[in-house]
Amino acid sequence: MKPNETLLNTLLFEDDTKIALTDEEIGDDHLNTSVDTPMRADAFEMKDEEKIAQIEYYFRQIMDTLGLDLTDDSLKGTPKRVAKMYVKEIFSGLNPENKPSVTLFDNKYQYNEMLVEKDISFYSNCEHHFVPIFGKAHVAYIANGKVIGLSKLNRIVQYFAKRPQVQERLTMQIAKELQKVLGTEDVAVVMDAKHLCVASRGVQDDTSTTITSFYGGKFQQEATKAEFLKYIA
Repeated sequence: MKPNETLLNTLLFEDDTKIALTDEEIGDDHLNTSVDTPMRADAFEMKDEEKIAQIEYYFRQIMDTLGLDLTDDSLKGTPKRVAKMYVKEIFSGLNPENKPSVTLFDNKYQYNEMLVEKDISFYSNCEHHFVPIFGKAHVAYIANGKVIGLSKLNRIVQYFAKRPQVQERLTMQIAKELQKVLGTEDVAVVMDAKHLCVASRGVQDDTSTTITSFYGGKFQQEATKAEFLKYIA
């Protein structure tokens, strides 16, 4: 079929509903999204094993469409490997059952300055092309009577990273979750990441990175923000 400006892309769902999208409607505009990851109401009615079986089937069709020989020893197990990776690993943050449990401790030392955890490695995936986003997250908070175990800061970052993402949303989700669990507005998050949708396709720029930030409460004050940025520089 010869491509043209009016080419329609049709999506067929399980109930045989068809939705036709123009090329212009399949965009990167972020116009109808929010801080919450877009999820269907029935997203967790299907068990993980069922999801793995379905993804395996459909990924096999993708590989077959690309002309790959699925009888080859190196390729025949790929659909199952990809399916398990999607559900159990790189998109495991979609399932709220995998959300890290957080225990707070009394601030017995009366430490009232900012606490900074810098260079937290994270791996995510761009929701527009399903290719990796990876980099470092820097988070900070000023205790409001309670403190959190350091490893939980890493786990919160990793939980929200393990889902299809845009970096802006990822930054906001981490910050809002920390504000919620710590009971304070005094939270800051800076993320510096490389996007393979920029590096390995499209413009193919392998040197640029993207920085996003969130400053809440006292971190909106210029002196406090400057102190935080000095620590992570």
